[in-house]
Amino acid sequence: MGKTELSIRVAEEFGGQIVSADSMQVYRYMDIGTAKPSREERARVPHHMIDVADPDDEFSAGRYARMARKIIADLHGNGILPIMVGGTGLYIKACLHGLFRKRSADPVILKKLEEEAREKGSRAMHEKLAGLDPESAGKIEPGDLFRIVRAIEIFESTGKTATEYRKEHGFSENPFDALQLCLHSDREKLYNDINRRVDTMIAMGLEKEVQRLLEMGYSQDLPSMQSIGYRHFAAFLQGRVPREYAVETMKRDTRRYAKRQLTWFRSVPEIVWVDKKDGLEKIRFLVRMFLRRTGPGKGNAAT
Repeated sequence: MGKTELSIRVAEEFGGQIVSADSMQVYRYMDIGTAKPSREERARVPHHMIDVADPDDEFSAGRYARMARKIIADLHGNGILPIMVGGTGLYIKACLHGLFRKRSADPVILKKLEEEAREKGSRAMHEKLAGLDPESAGKIEPGDLFRIVRAIEIFESTGKTATEYRKEHGFSENPFDALQLCLHSDREKLYNDINRRVDTMIAMGLEKEVQRLLEMGYSQDLPSMQSIGYRHFAAFLQGRVPREYAVETMKRDTRRYAKRQLTWFRSVPEIVWVDKKDGLEKIRFLVRMFLRRTGPGKGNAAT
């Protein structure tokens, strides 16, 4: 049982609603490649923070945190348990603890870097970031041009790396009492599940979804279109790589992303790890104990 079905069953049992914490599910028209819950699944339990932006909208962790916090506060006020579900660690951390950076980006430096990015491409910019802030570069996909440019801008405008800013700030805000859970399974099973999930997405029509987005005028260079699956099939559809190569590199990059996710979540000391095979029963027990301590509507369960 995957996290979507687990979260829905927990929400049904405890009268909760789900707040997506997935940086790609915020985008409209991007359904298959982001593994959004189906209409039937969303009919079982209300879901929030899905389809709240167009693919060419600028969407950041800060924007996510502002929107998600309001939703969580409203749910609290109505005695409803908010359940954050998703694997975007930065979005979860921004919502639960705030962002490390309070200043706005320098528009002059940002414009210069965006022009440089258009000329050189995302891989060259990623190499530049690696020379300035290897730790941040190791956490950012080479195709994630938006985050690459922002990280370089921090360094060029302040003389400090994004990593240093994070360490200085420490994500010290704590507006919520949260139970944080993370599913895990052995690596071989995880990678096999990933390969099957990619095959399922392709069978469901991922290629047609990417084609439709391109026909709608959404550029392959958008941060949303540089995400896993979308950039791979855009490259195939535009004749830059064979289909077999697109599929295999999508699987490879998904496995690598999953590995980075696990590294991120293992650095969070508050997380309780739940073996996937014990999933539902253990999560039920942990949520029940959590609610006895906090009371319904006062805590936030994040998986």
